[in-house]
Amino acid sequence: MSEEIIQHWLHEVSRTVAANDLTGHLNLISRRVALSGVPGFETIGYDDWARQCTHEFNQRLIRSVQYRGLKLRAATPERIMFKTYETVTATDGGQNSQGIEVLIEKEPDGVWRVVQERILPEAESRHDGFIPGA
Repeated sequence: MSEEIIQHWLHEVSRTVAANDLTGHLNLISRRVALSGVPGFETIGYDDWARQCTHEFNQRLIRSVQYRGLKLRAATPERIMFKTYETVTATDGGQNSQGIEVLIEKEPDGVWRVVQERILPEAESRHDGFIPGA
């Protein structure tokens, strides 16, 4: 069941990006979100994340987001933590790939949203098997 929820959430992230559906995309992000591991920033919260998404969607800067690999870390009926490898493709053809650890939570309205995300160091992504050569 947890993997089905994760796959659905990842699919919705990818779908909303491909459809340039900002409202749908932001609905996948909790107002309590904390993103860590971004060079130069301690933690990024909802307002900064939403501002960045709004800019990227309005300017149509992102073509797609894809996920490869999945490692379930922990799961309860209301929270699921997992790792995956994310590739963001820009409309100019550039790509950014990185391992991420994600905590999604079923919020009171029944929607699963990301409450915590950590960009993994390259060595951890290699150790987890997301990057060849581990």
